[in-house]
Amino acid sequence: MEPTLVILAAGMGSRFGGLKQITAVDEHAHAIIDFSLFDAYRAGFRKVCFIIKHEIEDDFKAAVGRRMEKYFNVSYVFQQLDMLPEGYAVPAGRVKPWGTGHAVLCARDAVKGPFAVINADDFYGPSAYRTLYGFLAADRPANEHAMVAYELRKTVTEHGTVARGICQVEDGLLTDVVERTKIKKDGDDAAYTEDGEHWIPLPGGSPVSMNFWGFGPSMMEELARRFPAWLDENLPKNPEKCEYFLPFVANALIKEREGSVRVLNCRETWHGITYREDMPDVVHAIASLRAAGVYPEALLD
Repeated sequence: MEPTLVILAAGMGSRFGGLKQITAVDEHAHAIIDFSLFDAYRAGFRKVCFIIKHEIEDDFKAAVGRRMEKYFNVSYVFQQLDMLPEGYAVPAGRVKPWGTGHAVLCARDAVKGPFAVINADDFYGPSAYRTLYGFLAADRPANEHAMVAYELRKTVTEHGTVARGICQVEDGLLTDVVERTKIKKDGDDAAYTEDGEHWIPLPGGSPVSMNFWGFGPSMMEELARRFPAWLDENLPKNPEKCEYFLPFVANALIKEREGSVRVLNCRETWHGITYREDMPDVVHAIASLRAAGVYPEALLD
């Protein structure tokens, strides 16, 4: 089946201080998501599913969705707190979304066949889409998945700490992803902390996950099958803030030998707006790519 591009666009960007999914990064009022969709279209994607919240529906459709309907078969899915398995309820006081695994699971009825997952506010680079589309479009077992990996040094910011999934890879296959929530740039390398005081070095060439996944058709069922057990384990410990992340499920599949994740190494430099101070760097990077002929002035407008 034709691969679908699933775009996680429900987050409001609290650290950024606004709706960063539709913030312009060039003089033509294009947001990062416009470059992502342009790259995806050039790579071969023709189906896209936007995962959003009801609160941003009108703004998002006006800024992005309706333009894309000329180029893609577009669907919209809403990530809602009460979209839980039968017998479960939203804990009192819970306002935080359930995480990327839950966001993708919300698209279960809309997405059939293989699919890619990206963040709406991350710039991944054109070759990443070509590589992942080629993987998804090939005939392969339903439990063979992929992840685009970036060099850590190409994903950090000068303006604060970031969270990254540090990957362990053997023979081109993912064996583990460890989420480090506080990573800072350290020259050409990086360092992370667990307690806020002691910093542990990380090589700049370490492969990291930037939430750019390629999943076979079995992943939706795996996300649904494993969600109740995850809720049983995590709700008693952290009812207001626990999150069901995609790497949790990927790791479980790997360790239980119920699926594989091919690591697709990427030489692109990731760009994103984690902090408002990142904006000038992103604008400059995109202007440089356009000057080099990577992007035309008109995208999918």
